[in-house]
Amino acid sequence: MNNILKKSDIHSDEYKSYYDTYLKLVSEGTSLNSVLESYFSLIHFYEKLPEEKLMHRYRPEKWTPKQIFQHLIDTERIFSYRALRFARNDFSELSGFDENEYAENCNANDRSLKSMIEEYRNLRLSNISMYESFSDETLKNKGQASGGYFSVRVIPFILNGHEKHHMNIIESRYL
Repeated sequence: MNNILKKSDIHSDEYKSYYDTYLKLVSEGTSLNSVLESYFSLIHFYEKLPEEKLMHRYRPEKWTPKQIFQHLIDTERIFSYRALRFARNDFSELSGFDENEYAENCNANDRSLKSMIEEYRNLRLSNISMYESFSDETLKNKGQASGGYFSVRVIPFILNGHEKHHMNIIESRYL
């Protein structure tokens, strides 16, 4: 895997501008390796949440922190699938997904936090292995999903910013 690739190497034509919100939460000097290995911070964040807050909703229509965690897992799974498709030169346009339908049908509130952490850890370790198999040229491949283009290399940075975004929301509205 390219140990030198940094967020500052990403160009605006490698993602939809909507994702600037998440990319702004990742510092410029952050490397692809450090983004992929950042899963420890999310695990630590959830492990330190008070048990009674895991099922809390700050408004009736909002997700619980457990649903947010499952949302992060689902999003990583979907985006890593996109990365794999683009890495393998499959450039068929991929559809988006309805995050609210996923959250309402994920059964996260019935799961143990331990099982969710294990699922997330396994998923991220699998994605690290996948990214380690990509060449520098493969990382530059772009494909279309949800009506916009994404490079293979921008996806982990988006996911990292997305996690930070949700951790910030939990800290400010749930705790």
